[in-house]
Amino acid sequence: MELKNNTILITGGTSGFGFLFAQRFIEMGNTVIITGRNLDTLEATKEVFPSVDIYQSDVSNPEDIVSLYNHVIKKFPDLNIIINNAGIMRKVVIHDHYNLTDITQEIEIDLMGPIRMVQQFLPHLKKQKKAVIMNVTSGIALMTLPIAPIYSASKSGLRAYTKALRVQLKKTNIKVIELVAPGSSTPLNDKFLGEDGVRAATLLEPEKIVDDAIRGILKGKNEVYPGLSGLLKILSRLAPGFLLKQASKMGAASMYTE
Repeated sequence: MELKNNTILITGGTSGFGFLFAQRFIEMGNTVIITGRNLDTLEATKEVFPSVDIYQSDVSNPEDIVSLYNHVIKKFPDLNIIINNAGIMRKVVIHDHYNLTDITQEIEIDLMGPIRMVQQFLPHLKKQKKAVIMNVTSGIALMTLPIAPIYSASKSGLRAYTKALRVQLKKTNIKVIELVAPGSSTPLNDKFLGEDGVRAATLLEPEKIVDDAIRGILKGKNEVYPGLSGLLKILSRLAPGFLLKQASKMGAASMYTE
């Protein structure tokens, strides 16, 4: 698929992968729409990319998704690519108190958000000559990171959903791609840096991940595994116990405190 003269919607487009996707796609000659929860950061992003269309929207809110759909389809009827990128990741120690709404934040944003986005936009995408849905998962979808249990569950769920979606859309014009992103130096991972967290040196530059994702779209790949995520794919099959043991070292001091 050519990546020129497309109309592309990116959720969570004001930082990290989303910001870089917007930059790359604009440079390649595409129309780009980005969403985000914070209007100030959306407006700041538009100052950097004047051609980008911004829309304040929270993927965890079904009403926001419907509103976004109505805005986009009316203004950009040629929309043919959706990048489900918006996400959050938290340290969650189950010994601490979380109310029943707060505990599921990652599920609402990282899993239910993409599912609802696809469901809302799918009838429109099926009318396009060629279309792409890219869901951004994580290397953690291939394993479990105990210090981030809800994030681990949401990304594993999104990976399973993406595989099923690809099968069901096999006879349509829509290409379903999973970007299995490894740890990278984006705001998502900042809170995990430190003594019991990840080392900055192990994080891949987000530019490399986004460039790999774009090459994956151009080559028609179903799954893209930048950097260490390719190794994680192999180890998750050959040595899942080893992966869990290594991952369990992160945040161990806080996890085992009752």
